[in-house]
Amino acid sequence: MPDLMKLREETYLANVGLPKNGLVTVHSGNASGRDPETGLVAIKPSGIDYDTLTPEKLVIVDMDGKVVEGDMNPSVDLPHHLFLYRHVPEFNGIIHTHSAFATSFAALSMSIPAYLTAIADEFGDGIPCTPYVDNQENHIGEAILKYRNKAPAILMGNHGAFTYGDSPRAALKAAIMLEDVAKTVHYTLLKGQPKVLPPEEVEKWWGRYHSWYGQADEK
Repeated sequence: MPDLMKLREETYLANVGLPKNGLVTVHSGNASGRDPETGLVAIKPSGIDYDTLTPEKLVIVDMDGKVVEGDMNPSVDLPHHLFLYRHVPEFNGIIHTHSAFATSFAALSMSIPAYLTAIADEFGDGIPCTPYVDNQENHIGEAILKYRNKAPAILMGNHGAFTYGDSPRAALKAAIMLEDVAKTVHYTLLKGQPKVLPPEEVEKWWGRYHSWYGQADEK
């Protein structure tokens, strides 16, 4: 068995980062991480409160959903995570939340256009919203694949949000920034109708943010 402590630690930090940043309550939501070498996935156990979670309590499964390590049931959202990992190999971290401001847009089946440079920076496009789909079979994963764009986030109509990235940390960052821009846009819409940034401006901001912003060792 490979040493999966790094995967456990990274996925644990993404999970406990959710309540820390006000994105979940009690035990709702979940984060998973995938080891690109083995394909094994770590995910939060079903119904476990975040304040009792430890790296050792995470459930490790293979890409077929078979439990490899752990004595608890994995999150009920595991099939959606696995579907996305199987179809988008560059995903190594996935998060699902019902964070309040983002979910308020999902409740209205509203996407969040690129009104802000902060949206252009992180997401490179508006944040799409799927129509409502139920949680049976692969309907959620299929809807995400159908409606996603270059943004590392998507809203699920009448449901919540999914974010993803090349690591659990990247997926957590996207979830935090999604809620932050959703809050700003919510308040903005109370005052008036903002203008969407032109596509060429969105591309400029996204390009800068993803090329030379920050420090080289953080890329």
